[in-house]
Amino acid sequence: MKTIGLLGGMSWESTVTYYQQINTLVSQRLGGAHSAKLLIASVDFDEIEKCQAANDWAKSAEILGQAAHGLALAGADFILIGANTMHKVFDEIQAYTDVPLLHIADATIARLKQHHITQVGLLGTKYTLQEDFYKQRLIQAGINVLIPDAAGVDDVNRIIFQELVLSQKRPASKAALLQQIAQLQARGAQGIILGCTELDLLVQPADVAIPVFDTTLIHSQAAVDRALS
Repeated sequence: MKTIGLLGGMSWESTVTYYQQINTLVSQRLGGAHSAKLLIASVDFDEIEKCQAANDWAKSAEILGQAAHGLALAGADFILIGANTMHKVFDEIQAYTDVPLLHIADATIARLKQHHITQVGLLGTKYTLQEDFYKQRLIQAGINVLIPDAAGVDDVNRIIFQELVLSQKRPASKAALLQQIAQLQARGAQGIILGCTELDLLVQPADVAIPVFDTTLIHSQAAVDRALS
C-alpha cells in the first residue's frame, strides 16, 4: 500500500471527511483490520483564507508548498490538496516536491466521463466559480460548465465561508443550495459538481434529481485507487 499525503485544514471539517472516506474505502477493499497509510499536514485555514481575500496566492502557495515538502520528507508517495479552491496554485505547490499531486478536477472529470456528462452545473467558492483554473480544465475535457448567476455565486460563497467552515449547518442554507441546483438543472445541467469540499455537509445525492458529483468523495476514491494500485 502506498502512503497518501493530505494537505488538510481547508477547512478541518472536510479533512475529517477525507480521513473517514479514505479509511472506509481501504477497509472495504482489503477487509480485516486494514486502514490507510495516511499522512496529514493540517494548516491554519484562517491564514489561508486571509491570503485568498488579499489576493496573495503566492503566500498561500508557499504555505502549502512547504507543507507538501514536509509530507514528502515524511514518506508520502503522492499528495492530495484537500480543497478545490487551492488547486488555483496546484502547479506552484507541485514545484516544492517531486512527489506527484493528484488533481481533484482530473479525478472528477474521469467520473463525469464515466457517466457521459457533457454539461454540468458547478457549485463552489467564488474563486472556483469565477476564475478559470478549475472550469477550464473541465472545458478542455469537453465538458461545458454552468455556474449560478452573480447573486447565486455570492450566496454559495457566503454559505461556505460564513457557515460551513465554521461547522454551521443551517436548513435554510441547504434549501438555498438546492434552489441553485434546481436552477442549474433547468438551464440544462446533466449533473452537479459539489466543487467545494464542505458542500457535502449540506447536500447529499438523495436530495437531487440528477447525478451529484461529490469532489471530496471522488478525490478520496482516486487516492485509494492509487494507493492500492
